[in-house]
Amino acid sequence: MRKILILAPAVLLALFACSSPGSLTRSEKALIASSDSLMHVYTVDDSTEFIVLRGESVDFSDADLQSPLFESLVAKMKYTVQDPSQDGVGIAAPQVGLNRRLIIVCRLDLPGEPFVAYANPYIDSLWGPSVVGREGCLSIPGHRGNVPRSEFALIRYTDPVSLSVCRDTVSGYVARIFQHEIDHLEGVLYIDRTADLWTVSE
Repeated sequence: MRKILILAPAVLLALFACSSPGSLTRSEKALIASSDSLMHVYTVDDSTEFIVLRGESVDFSDADLQSPLFESLVAKMKYTVQDPSQDGVGIAAPQVGLNRRLIIVCRLDLPGEPFVAYANPYIDSLWGPSVVGREGCLSIPGHRGNVPRSEFALIRYTDPVSLSVCRDTVSGYVARIFQHEIDHLEGVLYIDRTADLWTVSE
């Protein structure tokens, strides 16, 4: 498995080209509609799911952002990442089978530490010192790693209600979560960014 985890990304990433944003496909709509509140989380241990995790995600169209189906997806992803069986601080759409640009992030820096959805998110800039910190991933069970990340990040995303482009500056551990989750949208996993990996008992 370790050989697959380390060697396959370089091969697979070369196969994926950036796709222009478009409306949700019939299969994407079916996946969202048919999923329970607790969605299935894709892992690298499954060869088919691995390909999805290594795919590059595309934007949601404006119409889809304002659809009940998008609201349902956000609600289900929030429920999934907060379930005791997952106990995560973030999740990205590819982890539930959709190569679309949507992440859920636990805003530990805000009152109540809410889980917040970010549609069509991008990192505009990174700065500050590179800080090494421990990371895990719902899609790579049984592993952890020490990963270098920038201390500060400027995030750009689309408000699904107003469709306006918003920006937010984050730092510290929250900046790490954003970098980790937005990596997922590019088909990048934290294991690509470090050789300092180890196994743990789940």
